Amino acid sequence: MPRFDDILEQVQAYKPTCDEDLLRRAYVFSAMAHQGQVRASGEPYLVHPLEVARILAEMRLDEVAIAVGLLHDLLEDTYVTEETLRDQFGDRITNLVKALTKITTLEKSYAARQAAQAESFRRMLLASIEDIRVLLVKLADRLHNMRTLNFLDENKRQRISQETLEIYAPLAHRLGMGRIKAELEDLAFWNLFPEEARRLSEELSARREKASAAIELVRSELEHMLKELSIEGEVRFRIKHLYSIWRKLNVQGISLHELFDFLAFRVVVDNVANCYAVLGLVHQRWRPVPGRFKDYISVPKSNGYQSLHTSLLGPEGLPFEVQIRTWDMDEVAEKGVAAHWLYKEGRDPGADHPRLAWLRSLVEGQQESPREFLDSLRLNLYPEEVFCFTPKGELVRLPRGATPVDFAYAIHTEVGNTCVGARVNGRLVPLRTVLKTGDIVEIQTSPNQVPRRGWLEFVVTARARTKIRAYLKKGEKDRARVLGRKLLEREARRLGLAVKQGLEGFNLKEAVVHHGFAKEEDLLAAVGFGRLSAREVMAVFAREKGEPEKTSASKVRPHPGSEGLVVEVMGDRDLLTFRAKCCQPLPGDPIVGYVTRGRGVAIHRRSCPNLRRLALAPEREVEVRWGSLGASYPMPLHVFFEDRPGMLAAISQAITSAGSNIRTCHLATEDRCGVVNLEVDVSGRDQLEKVVALIRRVSGVTRVDFGFTRDFRQLVATRGSEVAGGAR
Repeated sequence: MPRFDDILEQVQAYKPTCDEDLLRRAYVFSAMAHQGQVRASGEPYLVHPLEVARILAEMRLDEVAIAVGLLHDLLEDTYVTEETLRDQFGDRITNLVKALTKITTLEKSYAARQAAQAESFRRMLLASIEDIRVLLVKLADRLHNMRTLNFLDENKRQRISQETLEIYAPLAHRLGMGRIKAELEDLAFWNLFPEEARRLSEELSARREKASAAIELVRSELEHMLKELSIEGEVRFRIKHLYSIWRKLNVQGISLHELFDFLAFRVVVDNVANCYAVLGLVHQRWRPVPGRFKDYISVPKSNGYQSLHTSLLGPEGLPFEVQIRTWDMDEVAEKGVAAHWLYKEGRDPGADHPRLAWLRSLVEGQQESPREFLDSLRLNLYPEEVFCFTPKGELVRLPRGATPVDFAYAIHTEVGNTCVGARVNGRLVPLRTVLKTGDIVEIQTSPNQVPRRGWLEFVVTARARTKIRAYLKKGEKDRARVLGRKLLEREARRLGLAVKQGLEGFNLKEAVVHHGFAKEEDLLAAVGFGRLSAREVMAVFAREKGEPEKTSASKVRPHPGSEGLVVEVMGDRDLLTFRAKCCQPLPGDPIVGYVTRGRGVAIHRRSCPNLRRLALAPEREVEVRWGSLGASYPMPLHVFFEDRPGMLAAISQAITSAGSNIRTCHLATEDRCGVVNLEVDVSGRDQLEKVVALIRRVSGVTRVDFGFTRDFRQLVATRGSEVAGGAR
């Protein structure tokens, strides 16, 4: 177990004035709270917060961050309450610990777990905008968990490693923390692809051993250059980390022998002028590889990384890379934002700092569904980016694959909303054109232009997607209000209520309050979207006229024609729901809901082919889940058979033996072939599969299909040749 006193000495070495009392109190409090708890490895749980604190001390963070590292699991894994923690350590530390506490759910469904995960990420990122130490502690926590991942079962290792590659390693990259990013990626790589990792590691070791003489020769010559120029500096050697090599080999489709930068020398000097002086010398000494020079000093990466990179051909044709940077640049490259911790500059550690402004873009669009938020988060953490310029020379950083529409929204929301065209390097280009580094982009606007739904197919930034969806959603809501008003007027006429000048004769305030809305416009939109029936709204005025109220108290109400459907819409109230006829979902199927105009929420299977078309309107997607069991659902079946006596009775017997009931039955025969169109009651996907299996066992049955049809005899004729040939 790491010793607290060693961690304290480490902190006092770089910050002699640290609050020792705070750190000791945090350690003792954590030790008492975690007493008796053990990790999956069998070691005391206290080892984990101590290791997290040690990693934070290696980052040279302040005592507040290290105290939070010692306390970060208390609210999640112990009896300690938020009030107790606040009494002991105050608001600031308690808020940081709370932001690091995952939201837990007792729900077992995938949608509920995904929603909890998304909300945990969102809360953590929102807190990081106010204090970046939240993210730094979380990265230290994840790093130690990855180091001890081998004690978990394979499924958990795979899930945690995938999440690390998709979210936490890119977060470390965006914070400029190259060392932590590399270790997170390599640890995840070994857990996800152990065979590939072992094979690549052995191949790299063999190549390094074979090139050892050439490596030492290049190192000695670089050191000699520094002495000749009287430049104070240091030469280091490293092999590119394992996952980075594997990813590059797979993306570019090349072998290790074709990789130019897996061997790299780092030359660290005292100032920028000497960086360029060393670059000139290495280009004179070895032949540079064309197109392989990058100047990140003049144009730094968005995470603050600065360095000169050049690839060269060395002794015996050995390719290698030289990275040239100053001491300050080297510290930033390894530790990122923690290298020059914001408290050293006398500022609050929040995202108003230029290097942290990207955090805000990750949490734009707070109304996104959990799946959309996680997808957007993964996309916008993707490390590769392009650097474009406005006609005035202002630099705009965008992710790889960005288009002029992304560029326009990066400038200003209004520029994006009114974008009609773009010139790239002086030439008119389509709006879906992918931008490249160095492009000069000029956006053309028109006051008559509005965002198009088709833009969602090619924009890549979260900002652009959020602004487009917000505009489209507002338009949908305006149209829903108009439709809601018409539906209420129609219902009023049906009830015999006087409607002369629209709904102006009705006081809708009572209905607005009764149904829990803030404004009349929200009530009308809910009716237009199908979230509320016009009959329920007009029931108040029907009572005043003396008619009985016809409303339902059920929280989940089936759409007419979808008897027995029990589906809960997550996070919303009293929504009409109905099964989509295109895929006929049943309990046991993964499902998703889409708000229709005036009909309620259509329930689709997640594998439904129509979802590709519906995905163009993601703002209308809602999270749904199957509700209470015990309901029955009608399912249409076509059973094709050889026309002989007793077939209908045999098919009926098969359905009965599966515990199902026949609702409707239509039969037609022609040319010794027959088809019976059935509607059977099933409780879910399992019972449906049992029904179909038993029908197929009936002698003479040739095929079982799903769906409705109107012309049975035409259906028989089209299947006749299959029946005759014994097709199944």
